[in-house]
Amino acid sequence: MLKNILAITGKPGLYKLVSRGTNMLIVESLVDGKRMPTYSRDKIVSLAEVSMYTTGEDVSLSEVLNAAGKKFGFKAIELDAKKADNEELRAFFAEVLPTFDRDRVYPSDIRKFIAWYNLLIAAGFKDFTLQEDEEGKEAVAEKSQETKAKSQQPKANVKTSKSAASSVKTGVGTKRG
Repeated sequence: MLKNILAITGKPGLYKLVSRGTNMLIVESLVDGKRMPTYSRDKIVSLAEVSMYTTGEDVSLSEVLNAAGKKFGFKAIELDAKKADNEELRAFFAEVLPTFDRDRVYPSDIRKFIAWYNLLIAAGFKDFTLQEDEEGKEAVAEKSQETKAKSQQPKANVKTSKSAASSVKTGVGTKRG
C-alpha cells in the first residue's frame, strides 16, 4: 500500500503513483486529487522505503504509522505540530515509538510524520502494512525458479553462417614460403 505513496522533495503533501511514462511518473496529490508529471530530476521517495531511527534497529515507517493508528484509533492526530514546541513533539512521539533515537530524530521529522499520518488518514488509509512483502517474496521465488530452469536447459551448439565465415582463414596477410 505504501509502495505507491510518494513524497516529492520541494512539493508539499503526499502523492499517489498513477502511471509511469518515459522519463517521468504521473502522480496524483492526496490533498486535492490533481494529477501532474514528475521527472527524473525530482527527488522522489516511496513511503515504503522510509524508516525511523531508534536506539536499536531502524523501524519502517509502516510500523510507526500502524502504531500511531492503533493509538489514535485511525483518526487524525489532534496535536498542532506547527505550534507545539520541541519537547511536546518529543513527548508525543515517545508515546507512539518509545525507542526512537532522540539525537537523530529531529522535531522537523516528527512534524513531517504527523502531517503525513493526517494526510493518509484523510485520504482513507486504514492499513499501513507492507502487503507487498508476502506477495513480493512469492513473486521473487517464482522468478528465481524460472530463471534457474532456463539456465539448466541445454544450449544448442549450432554455428551461424556469420560465425562460421569468420572462423575460416582467408590467407590474407600470411607468408608464403
